[in-house]
Amino acid sequence: MSDLRRIIWLASYPKSGNTWIRSLLAHYFMPAGMAPDINNLRKFTTGDVRQDFFDAAAGKPFRGETIEEWANIRQKAIRLIAASKQGSHFVKTHCQAVNYLGADLIPPEVTQGAIYLIRNPFDLAPSFARHQSADIDAAIERMANPDSVMGTETGIYDALGRWDDHIKSWTTAPGLPRYVIRYEDMLDKPAKTVRSLLEKFLSVKFDNPRLARAIKANSFEAMKKQEETLGFSEKPRGMKSFFAKGQAGVWREDLTPEQVARIREHFLPTIEQWYPEMLDETAEFAKS
Repeated sequence: MSDLRRIIWLASYPKSGNTWIRSLLAHYFMPAGMAPDINNLRKFTTGDVRQDFFDAAAGKPFRGETIEEWANIRQKAIRLIAASKQGSHFVKTHCQAVNYLGADLIPPEVTQGAIYLIRNPFDLAPSFARHQSADIDAAIERMANPDSVMGTETGIYDALGRWDDHIKSWTTAPGLPRYVIRYEDMLDKPAKTVRSLLEKFLSVKFDNPRLARAIKANSFEAMKKQEETLGFSEKPRGMKSFFAKGQAGVWREDLTPEQVARIREHFLPTIEQWYPEMLDETAEFAKS
């Protein structure tokens, strides 16, 4: 039996830079001029909610009535995804790296490693609210809900859980080779951050001109222009714009002191671990 440990997961909570890193890696690894636009990223990466793989796993058009049906067939669909390409390949996921309803959402037998992206919860909350077509208070509660899920109309799910549990599941999963990237570091020093990923984790010989082209092609302004011109097929129904702001620090204008206090209350230990530089400012803001 062939070794199916081929998947390098591109994992994140929604609105944490997953589309950005997928497109950037596509522009780095594919020949100049051949990288796909944002609506055709499946030419480079696969996603774990692809309908065609669930149809193949079910032997018919998959229409799940319950989350249990999805969990039961996901293992077979993921094996088909792993086998769909020779050698290592990237697969997007928003699921936690946990055992869910008796099955590993990220099966070790198909996993080579993971690139995990984190975004601070203060900027994430308003972006996630737009993604969910919800108000910010509702988005914060969803981020703090251990049973939080997203699903397609055909019953294919992302088991999100809480924002902090999501991070813990990926950054502490036993035996999982992983590389963690903060969204804010990608914004601040994209070349340094991606070069480190390429050299230290993917063991790829670094090419500076190629990386410079990839970063330029995937600036926030360039991706936003693509969405304005071409639309974006992955944009949830009801969401006005997928690429809205793409900045760090927008929480200062988007959140109220009470909302900042609530995010701190929900997630303080994880903020202390991953965003210690935000502790003092958010504490003062919450009192204002």
